[in-house]
This record gives sequence, C-alpha cells and structure tokens, in this order.
Amino acid sequence: MTAGTARADLAALQRPVLARITVAAVLQGLATVLAVTPVVVLVEIARRLLAEPARPVWPLAWLAVGLLVARFALYAGASLLAHLADAELSYLLRRRLTDQLSALPLSWFAGGVSARVRSTVQDDVATLHHAVAHARGDLAEAVAGPAVVVGYLLWVDWPLALVTVALVGLAQAIRMRLAARASEQVDRIAAAGAELTAAVLETVRGISVVKAYAGGRGAARLRAAAAEHADADEQAQLIFVRPRGVARATVAPATVVFVVTAVGVGLVAAGWTDPVDLVAFALLGVGLFEQLTPLYLAHDQHQRARSAAHRIAELLREPPQPAVVPERAAAVGTPLTVRLDDVHFSYPGGHEVLRGVSATLRPGTVTALVGPSGAGKSTLAMLVARFADVTSGTIRLGGVDLRDLDRDELYRHVGFLLQDVVLLRRSIRANIALAVPAATDAAVHAAARAASIDHRVRALPRGYDSVAGEDAHLSGGEEQRVAIARTLLAETPVVLLDEAAAFADPDSEAAVQDALAELAAGRTLLVIAHRLYTITEADQILVLDEGRIVERGRHEDLLAAGGRYAQLWQAQNGDRS
Repeated sequence: MTAGTARADLAALQRPVLARITVAAVLQGLATVLAVTPVVVLVEIARRLLAEPARPVWPLAWLAVGLLVARFALYAGASLLAHLADAELSYLLRRRLTDQLSALPLSWFAGGVSARVRSTVQDDVATLHHAVAHARGDLAEAVAGPAVVVGYLLWVDWPLALVTVALVGLAQAIRMRLAARASEQVDRIAAAGAELTAAVLETVRGISVVKAYAGGRGAARLRAAAAEHADADEQAQLIFVRPRGVARATVAPATVVFVVTAVGVGLVAAGWTDPVDLVAFALLGVGLFEQLTPLYLAHDQHQRARSAAHRIAELLREPPQPAVVPERAAAVGTPLTVRLDDVHFSYPGGHEVLRGVSATLRPGTVTALVGPSGAGKSTLAMLVARFADVTSGTIRLGGVDLRDLDRDELYRHVGFLLQDVVLLRRSIRANIALAVPAATDAAVHAAARAASIDHRVRALPRGYDSVAGEDAHLSGGEEQRVAIARTLLAETPVVLLDEAAAFADPDSEAAVQDALAELAAGRTLLVIAHRLYTITEADQILVLDEGRIVERGRHEDLLAAGGRYAQLWQAQNGDRS
C-alpha cells in the first residue's frame, strides 16, 4: 500500500458526502473564529477599563455574549451536518460491502476470510468516522483559530507576538518530528490490532480444539498476536514519551506566562510596549498551542482512516462473479432439465478438481453423486448452484447457460440443502420463510408439518416466534428439518442435497428421512451421498473419482458391474445388497 493509493481510496469513499462535510468544516471554522473573538472583546474591555475607566463597556460585553451564542449555533449545525453525513456514509459503505460480498464467488470465502470481512465491515468503516465527521472541521478549527489569535496579537504588539509564536513553533516542531518518527510505528500498531482481532475470532470459533489440544496455554496465534500488539504499543510509547514531555513543557501555561511576562516587562521598561497589552497575551497566548492540537490529532486519525479506507477499497475491488449481461439474460425454458456438458473446474491457483464431467438430470428424478473424499462431489453441486462458474464447459438449466441467468431467476428454480445448516438469529418463522418473506403463517406451518418439525417448534417457549440461538436451541437433526421446511416453502423444482441427514442423531434421522421423502416428491434432486444405503432407489448414480465420472447407472446395475461403486459399497456395507 502506498500513501498515494490510500489517500485516493479515502477520497473516493468520501465522495458521496464530500459537499456536506466541507460545508460542516466551513461552519466549524466560523464557529472557532467566533469562539476567539469574545476573548478579543474581553481584552478590549480590559484595555478600555484601564485606559478610560469612565467609558461604558456594556456594548462590548453584550457583543461578546452575542458572539458566543452565534458560535454555539454554528458549532451545533456543523456537528449535526458532519455526523449525519458520517452516518449516511457508514450505511452506504456497509450496503456496498454487503452487495459486494453477495456478488463474490463462494470460492473466495474458502480461504478463511471471515476475520478480514468482519474487521473491514465493522472496524474499518467505524474508523472512517473521525475522517468524515471531524477531520475537516478540526483542520478548519486548527487554522482559523490560531490565525485570528496571531493576527490580533501582531496588531497589539508584534515583538511579543513573535516571542509567543516562537515558543509555539518550537513545541510544534518537536511534535511534528515526533509524528514523523511515529508514522511507521502507528502502522505497526494498526497491523498488530488487525491480527489480534483475527486471532481472537479464530480462538473463539475453535475454542473446543484449543481447550483439548493447547494444554491450557491458549491458541499460539492469539498469544503471538497479543505479544506483538503489546510490543508495538511499548515501542510507540518509548518514541512518544520524551519528545512529548519536552513539547508540553515548552508551551505549559506557566512557561508561556513567565516568558511573555518577562519579555513584556522588559519591553514596557524600555517604553516600547503599553502595559495593558500584556493582558491580551496573558489571555490569548497561553491557549495558542492547544488550538493546534486538533491538527496533530487529525493527522494521526487521518492516517488510520487512510489505511482503513484502503482495506475497504481492496475488498470492493475484489472481482465479483461475472454478472449476467442484460442483452444475454434469458428465462428458464421447459422441460426443466439440468445438463452438464464437459464441465471442468479449477480453484484459483489450484489443481483441476473436475475434468470433463457430463451428465443429465431429468425433471422429477433423483441423481446421486458418490465417490471417495476429494473426488469433486461438493464442487460439482456448488457449480450447479452457481456458487462459482465453470472453468470450461457449460451447465444448462432448462436449456439456458447458468451464466445467462439472473441470480434471482436461478434461485427461483434451484434450492439447496447443505450438511452445515445455517439458521439466522431470527425467529423460526422468519428462518422458514427466508425465501418467501410474504408467506402466510398457514403456509409456514404446513411446510413445518411436512418437514416433521411443527410439533417441536410449537413446544418452544414462544413457538414460531422463538429466535434461533436465543430461546430456540435445536439439535442438529431439528435444525436440518427447519432447513428442509425452508426449502419446501421455497418450492424450487430443483434441489441440491449434501447428505442432509449426515449430522442427525439416531432418534431424529428417521424424521429427517421422512422430511426428505416429502421434499423429493415431484422435484429434481441432486444428492451428494456418503452413506450409500440412502440412495439405493436413486434414478441414476454418478460415481466420481479424481474429478471424473467413472461409472453411472442404477444401484443394482453398478453392483453387478463390480467396478468402483461396488468397491465403495463393499467397504461400507459388506455383503449387504
């Protein structure tokens, strides 16, 4: 990552709200000017009281009050405008990231990217808050306030003003040098923080493995990440402490008052300065350095924001699964046959998983995929669901290439039921009606009854309103039946099953099998089977080995052939046929 690229990424991401945050910055700059001018008015009141005690000062006092009220109004308007812009940008970015994640091929998620996605969508978008809601306003404040103060002090007494500016300039030079030295360390802390987040997520997800095999020592990655983060922070503090102390001592109120008073007394004694002018420096010079502090903080926050923006932009630049070209988009034809023609597939940078697979899944039939582990069964089903695109060859649904089908059109016809059931943290009703949000309660209950899960759901604390993972704690087989009910309600004519009863306990396996039988009625099924006795009645069995179909046929015919299928059957079932 280069500084120029990160800066360009941040500018591009902020573009939708740039006008509003610029207006907010202008308002905040004006508010800062109005915050300084009442102090100037107070100095003028002091000068007038010392020089002409009888002259009325109430008009100036009311002017100061009016300026303060106007300042509060401007600052409130700037803050509201900037934070509304930040909230909108956060929403827009998270929506873009959600759309992008939905468009990425499933193969992209196979590399263990959950920690990166979580950090980008949640943490990095949040990191942009300061850059959007505060950075420009802080910059305007750090420029406008000191400019007014220095201008006024130069007008009052330029020699004393130069002394004051010299003190502030010295402290600021130390501070900027410190920022330059710390730049690399700040990047190191950010990288260490990202790794620590990823390590925590990994540890939490794999806590059972950590407890069983790490011998109470915790996950090695988490320990290493925590040590690196602590070391990076310690090294940063070693860089910061001494220069920061010198800078703070240089512009401490006591230092500024002492130096300005000492020089001022000398100038007064020499007749070059009016004693009343010291009041202006006592009131305004002391806080001059602090007015520059937002500039320093903004630099640090802006650097973090640029890094966060770059990571967000990198995720948005990930190549999505090719979209359907509008002029090529087609509707599924009839009959609803699934046809695979010479399908090849390779994962990016990996070996070829499927090699010339051809098959036909006719409407209303059951096709079973069997084969040893790593043969390509799940990959083939993934391609039929278009979680990824074939490397070469074609997969057609109703005579139309899947790549020419809009995603919504495809999933109106193709559903899937995987081993690892995913129930969202929503009500059981919402989980069943996920594909049909407008489904009536009667339709949801009917699907649940067909999936043999209605009775169990009604026994939950709040029935169908019970939330999965909160007051609805279901077994693996029960979760699988909820997923079957969801697939039944979706009414897709083609369904992909990845050994749906694999994780069911013995007591619920029969219920799952009954639910699957209900699901199979009248549908085209592609079943990935690991337990061969479950697919003896399949209309056709495709035997995959090393990415190729080495046999196809019905159970009895394949057993009689004595080939690869017969070997697999013998290994699982002995002489049973």
